[in-house]
Amino acid sequence: MTNQLLKGKRGIIFGALDENSIAWKTAERVFEEGGKFTLSNAPIALRMGKINDLAAKCKTEVIPADATSEQDLTNLYTKSMEVLGGKLDFVLHSIGMSPNVRKDKGYGDLNYDWFQKTLDISGLSFHKVLQTAEKLDAMNEWGSILALSYIAAQRTFPDYSDMAQAKALLESIARSYGYRYGKLKKVRVNTISQSPTKTTAGAGITGFDVFYDYAQMMSPLGNATAEDCANYIILMFSDYSRMVTMQNLMHDGGFSSTGITEDLIGRLTK
Repeated sequence: MTNQLLKGKRGIIFGALDENSIAWKTAERVFEEGGKFTLSNAPIALRMGKINDLAAKCKTEVIPADATSEQDLTNLYTKSMEVLGGKLDFVLHSIGMSPNVRKDKGYGDLNYDWFQKTLDISGLSFHKVLQTAEKLDAMNEWGSILALSYIAAQRTFPDYSDMAQAKALLESIARSYGYRYGKLKKVRVNTISQSPTKTTAGAGITGFDVFYDYAQMMSPLGNATAEDCANYIILMFSDYSRMVTMQNLMHDGGFSSTGITEDLIGRLTK
C-alpha cells in the first residue's frame, strides 16, 4: 500500500541499468507513489541494460542522453516536458563511471585523460543537468533535484581512486547550485551519500566485498539497501522535505558517525 506522495509530480530519472540499481528501484517506487517520469541513460548503457523492461512496467518512455552533452540534455528536458505534459518536479542524477577504476589503474599511475572523463561523467554532468534545467525553465517551484554520492568524498578508501574527487565535485556543485536555484525558483538541490550497495556498478570496484562487510560491521543499523535509498529519495522528492537544500545527506545506517563498534572489535581481537 502506498501513500501517493508523488501524485501529480513529474520528473526524470537518470541511470537505471538493471534491477539491482538504485535508479531502477527509485523508478519503481516513484511509479507506486503516483509520480510520472521519463527514463534516461547514455546510449551505450541502454544497450547493456534492461531499461526498456522498466519503462514498460512503469508505463513511460526512455529518452537516450549523454549527460555530458548539453545538446542531449536540452533534447531530454524538452521531450520529457512534452511527454509528461508540463514542467518537472524532480530529477535523479544516478550517474558515475571511472575509466581508471574500470581498467585497474593505480592511484599513483592515473591516466589523466581518463581522470578528466571521470570528473566530466561523474561530477560535472550534475552541473550540466542543473544548468540546462535552469536555462530551459524546466523545473516547477519547490522542485527537488538529487544526485547520489559516497563518503569517499570526505574520507580515503583504497581503490575508489579518482571517483573520490568526482564525488567531492558533485557535492560542491550541489551546494553552489542549490543556493542559486533556491533563490531563483525555490528548487532544492541535495546529494545522498549512500552505503556501499550491491549494484552492478558498485560490485565492479576492487575490494567491494570488503568495503561492504566493513561498513556492515561499522553501522548500527547495517548497510542501507538500494530499496532503502529509493524510499529516502521518495521522501526527498516529496513536499515533506521542501525546506531541505544544499545538503549532503548521509544514508548509511550510522556508518559516518561511528568510530568503532563491538562487531569490529570482536573481529580484530586476537
